[in-house]
Amino acid sequence: MGTSVQFRAIDRNRGGRKFEQIIGESSALKTVLENVERVAPADASVLIQGETGTGKELIARAIHNLSTRCGRAFVSLNCAAIPTDLLESEIFGHEKGAFTGAVAQRIGRFEMADKGTLFLDEVGDLPLALQPKLLRVLQEQEFERLGSSRTHKADVRVVAATHRDLLDMVKRNMFRMDLYYRLNVFPILLPPLRARREDIPGLATHFVEVYSRRMGKQIAHIPPETISAMRSYDWPGNIRELQNFIERSVILTSGNTLDSPLAEISRNSGAAWQVSASVESASKAPARGRLKHSGWVAPVSVGAASNQQGKKSPLYFVAKPGF
Repeated sequence: MGTSVQFRAIDRNRGGRKFEQIIGESSALKTVLENVERVAPADASVLIQGETGTGKELIARAIHNLSTRCGRAFVSLNCAAIPTDLLESEIFGHEKGAFTGAVAQRIGRFEMADKGTLFLDEVGDLPLALQPKLLRVLQEQEFERLGSSRTHKADVRVVAATHRDLLDMVKRNMFRMDLYYRLNVFPILLPPLRARREDIPGLATHFVEVYSRRMGKQIAHIPPETISAMRSYDWPGNIRELQNFIERSVILTSGNTLDSPLAEISRNSGAAWQVSASVESASKAPARGRLKHSGWVAPVSVGAASNQQGKKSPLYFVAKPGF
């Protein structure tokens, strides 16, 4: 039988700011942090890959904090959050009058990150037309603002991140091969939360402390059944989903023991599966009604056979009522 988690001080910095807010002692996480320590001083490009919600920006910040650029700017840009027609201006900047609405000169993220680190999150969403310009600045450390022919220099270390399979995108001509290899000098793969379940109690404790403080509550411990349920659940949304679950639990708690909506995570199949199943069920409902009316027999439009007169005759299949 499990025991409740009592709150205690956690060394979240591990010797300064280098691993700030990175919590866990699992072997999977330790491997990641060892790689961070190896690559940080090298000033090489890093490609962080992992599912959504695994903490890619925290790892990027750790790389910056351990590098010689630590005292300089850490600039972050989510490539998926900026409209395509504005992304070039956001990255490289623009001159006044470069396009409709450009009423003043604007410095881009590369200039902001000069002598520091630029974190390009969701780099897999970068449009193909913009990728050669990013490749050039990575290779030559120079670029032009939108609407200008003047070349600017920038000493920037790029750390990129994505949840996509970039190599597969390269094979499908959706991502440039030369840019992929330029970004992937040192790859770091972040494990999903389900691969580091032993870190869940520590993460939960941290989030309970954070949200209790914000809401003015005093929550002293987490029940053993809650810890067990959290460790059994697959967390398809990873750490972000756990964080949101703990915030909701703190809101529901009125005493000093965390009161969590365990029904939400009681089945190991996960919320993502439940949503998917609901959507699939809803999409099948009209077809199911028609099949039931026809005695579970339906024509097949693809691969219809030809009769003796050369006319197409539909093939039929019998659908099981469980469809």
